[in-house]
Amino acid sequence: MTLSTRTPTALAAALRDIQAPVQDELPKVSQELWRIVSADVPLVSEVQQHLMGMKGKLFRPTLLLLASSVDHEPPPRAVTFAAIIELIHLATLVHDDAVDHSVLRRGMPTVNALFSHQISVIMGDYLYLRALRELVTLGDLEAMKAVTFASNEMTLGEIRQLASYDALAFSERDYETLISAKTGSLFKASCEVGALCGAPRHREALARFGERLGMAFQVADDLLDYTEGQEMTGKPSGLDLKEHKVTLPLIAALREMPSADRARVDALFAESDPDEEAIAEVVGIVRTYGGLEYARRRADQYSREAEDALEELPHGTARTALTDAIAYVVERRW
Repeated sequence: MTLSTRTPTALAAALRDIQAPVQDELPKVSQELWRIVSADVPLVSEVQQHLMGMKGKLFRPTLLLLASSVDHEPPPRAVTFAAIIELIHLATLVHDDAVDHSVLRRGMPTVNALFSHQISVIMGDYLYLRALRELVTLGDLEAMKAVTFASNEMTLGEIRQLASYDALAFSERDYETLISAKTGSLFKASCEVGALCGAPRHREALARFGERLGMAFQVADDLLDYTEGQEMTGKPSGLDLKEHKVTLPLIAALREMPSADRARVDALFAESDPDEEAIAEVVGIVRTYGGLEYARRRADQYSREAEDALEELPHGTARTALTDAIAYVVERRW
């Protein structure tokens, strides 16, 4: 499957194949999510129901369960750890939507839009704290270290991004540091905690795999903002540009474009609310000066590094599924 032949049907089938080895555990992860966040507070229950409808395809929990079953069947506690990872992920989405004042997430109203900005911030905190409370209850210090390290990295990544006052001075090295923190760290924790549950001798390799996979995932995600419409991604194409976010396609194109085109980019970033015409023009400029192709090559590089990390793992259904996940993350977004 290539980027040009990606379809929702093909992607759904690919995901089912990846999740097949752990398909019996995934419904249990959803049940654990409900159990962990439940509280006898009507507002919490209302927001909780909305969030459960917003959750994606449990991809990070899938990685954790697959990592935990590299040597044998996933142990029962892996299900709870998978739910914790998904809660951390949901918390980041709720906070991101609050920071960005986003009104849509995966085609659905955000907590920020449906309830209020204040509720969005508090609910993000609540999800984090429920996840951490469950970690304390489980009493696994190494797993707690991995999850709290990832949470810290994601927070620092967000702070670094917000502190970048000159967006167009954002370098490729800055970008790599950012996506390692904001995306790679939770993918890494998912695979590392999975290893701690059931395959501790592969902890380092699976952690490396997760980090590289997460970075490939993020580059592919950023690419789709330039290449796909709302029907595929759940958000309008060009939204990153509208919000003045500098990602790898633009970073790469800025190195090649002449001053006249650079002036058009500068003008867009000078506008507080750039219109669709200006966004479409800059998307075209990025495409013309190779930004998309460069980003695809970098996603491929991260993918190869992820595949290399799996070399020492024993052959089996779990390793095959993890390998298939590499192709999947650069072909899709949810």
